[in-house]
Amino acid sequence: MKNQMQKQRWEDMSTGRRAGAIVAGAVQIALAVAAWVDLAKRPAEQVNGPKGLWGVIIAINFIGPISYFVAGRRRSG
Repeated sequence: MKNQMQKQRWEDMSTGRRAGAIVAGAVQIALAVAAWVDLAKRPAEQVNGPKGLWGVIIAINFIGPISYFVAGRRRSG
């Protein structure tokens, strides 16, 4: 019997699971790139905390870029 926690190989995945993995990866990369571009263009005064730290945090799966967009940028006005 196959262990439930065992990693599935790409060849063993259904077409739907493969598509889901590709979409999730693309979304994750797009979020990270958008966050890094925003961070690079944004002046340090408009970032909550050190820009270098946010650059590293953004690399953490979906949580990093979302955290940056929610808490890393200062609101103007």
